[in-house]
Order: sequence, then structure tokens, then C-alpha cells
Amino acid sequence: MAKITKFAAMKLYNQIDSKILKEQLKDDGVLRLTISFYKYVGIKNAAFFRDYLYYHFSSIDVRGRIYVAHEGINAQISIPKSNLSQFLEICNNINFLKNIRLNFAREDNGKSFFKLKVLVRDKIVADGIDDATFDASNTGKYLKAKEFNEIIEREDVTLIDMRNHYESEIGHFKNAWLPDVDTFRESLPKITASLKTRKDKPVVMYCTGGIRCEKASAYMKHNGFEEVYHLEGGIIEYARQIEAENLTNKFLGKNFVFDERLGETIGNEVIAQCHQCGSPCDTHTNCANEACHLLFIQCESCKSLLNNCCSTVCNEINALPIDEQRALRKGKKSRRNIFKKGRGTLPFMKKNQG
Repeated sequence: MAKITKFAAMKLYNQIDSKILKEQLKDDGVLRLTISFYKYVGIKNAAFFRDYLYYHFSSIDVRGRIYVAHEGINAQISIPKSNLSQFLEICNNINFLKNIRLNFAREDNGKSFFKLKVLVRDKIVADGIDDATFDASNTGKYLKAKEFNEIIEREDVTLIDMRNHYESEIGHFKNAWLPDVDTFRESLPKITASLKTRKDKPVVMYCTGGIRCEKASAYMKHNGFEEVYHLEGGIIEYARQIEAENLTNKFLGKNFVFDERLGETIGNEVIAQCHQCGSPCDTHTNCANEACHLLFIQCESCKSLLNNCCSTVCNEINALPIDEQRALRKGKKSRRNIFKKGRGTLPFMKKNQG
């Protein structure tokens, strides 16, 4: 009860402007570690757990994005390396987080997150599933990297990338099916419908850190698929294991990540193209025009030419005084814009269709 009173007296959210925090992060000189983890577990009081995490994690300068729901926790964070032991102590004092597997980033410049956000959500992964009989704990079989490498070579196996199109575009496992979807909730019904005649054949799934394909494997079993597997720890853990065990890397290109870095290299290939000029490139960026903020792939040449904007229109708007830009945005709803393969409407998107 004392802790609840303590929480109530605190500001359990960030109160500093994001632009200031980004600038501070550039020059703070702190060696930081980027970590992700998740856990499907019943949490009765998600709001209280959210406040508990914010209170303890902010005290050791944890930054990042954490979703808490009645079905569990999903976290992508950055912490000072010097505070790692304190972070582990906090986690180990929470029964269901004790000794939890942590995915450490491969390419880590310490600039992945600039503030801490702990949010209560309906689900830790938005899945669109509205079925009271669905049991998310009835998952498929976990695969380590070595097992995964072996099984995906079988001719009867369907290998499915459970990520969104803008993730798989820059990197994926060879011979994987890459559904052209914008969201996880869109992928589940599309995949089950497409494979409805192959329910007796093995299905292998993978995603970034394991959280999506763990739930997807349960969904596939719920829909009658008999032999379902998923890559434990996702691409991040796969990369660690192939390096530690000297295994063949079967991932092509770069792994998309949901932080300021937007990607980390797994394979040496560049398999994507600049969305503006078509040259080989796998670097995502957001349009510098705040009214657009489109997520797209841009090479250094086009970045220089258009000042990190997605089009000449956005470049012209971004060059206006800030007050004029704000006036143009006034009254308009902001939303997350993502380059859509083959379905774009901006001039540079149309040019690259087909």
C-alpha cells in the first residue's frame, strides 16, 4: 500500500520535450545496451504493474517502449550498461520475469531510445483475434537455430515470415513466404486462408524477437494445422546462435527493428532498393516533414537531394518556417504513414510500381 501511495505522488511519465531528449542522447557519452523481451502471462492489474515498472525502471535510466496488458508484457528498451545488474534485480523480483530471456541488439550505438514509455494496452500484440475459445498458450514447437536451419530445407515445409512487408523487404530467410501485409492482425487470416489445403503439412514461422510467431503458432493450431513450429527468440536470437555455434547463416540482408536505429545487419546482402531512385539500399528513414513522417527506404544520394524528405512537395514544406509548417498541420490528424509496396500514391511510389 505504501508503494501505491508513492506512485500516486509521482509523475509517472516523461515531462521533457522529445527533441531535447534526442539532443541530450547524442552527447551523453553513456554506454547503453538495447534489449528486448516479452512474456505471455496473466496480469490482473495492468495499470498498477505499469506504474510499478515506470517507477523502478526510470530510477535506473531505462528508456524505451513497454506495453503491458492482461495477457503479458512486451518491451524494447535501452539501459546504461553500468545499471544492468540493477535491471536484472528488478526483473528477478517479479515472479514471471525471473530469469527471462533477453534479446540483446547486435549493432548497438546506444541511441535506440531517448525516453521511457510504459503503456497499458488491450493486448501486447494487436492480433485482431476475437474468439473466446482461442488458447494463446497452446503454441507450436520452439526451434533453436540449428534445428531451424535443418527443417526449412525440407520440401514439404512452408516457411512464413510473420512480420510486415516493410520489415521483410530489407531482410528475410531464403525461400520464405513474405505476406504483403501492413499489420500482424492482417496476416493471421490471410495466412490461414492461403494454406487451408495444407493443414497436414509442416509450417515454420519466424519474426523479429519471437512474440508474434509464438501467438501465430497457437492461432495456426487453433485453426487445425497439425505440425507447427516457430523460431525461438526470433531473428535476434537466431543471429546470436549462428555466431556462437558457427552455423550457416540463412538470413538474407538486414533485420528491421522498432527503435531509432530501424535496422541491424544480419546477412551481408543488400536485397532492397531505394524507393526513390531504385538503387540498392536497405536504410529506412522517416520523412523529415513532420506532417508526413512517412517510413520509407532512401539512399544517401536521394537523402542529400531531397533533404531527408520523401518527395519534392514534402521538401518544400519542410523548408518553410516552423510556424507556417504548424499552421499547415493544424486540425489534421496525425497517423503512422508507411510506404506500401506497389500500392503507393505519391509520385515516386508510382514510378517504382510493377
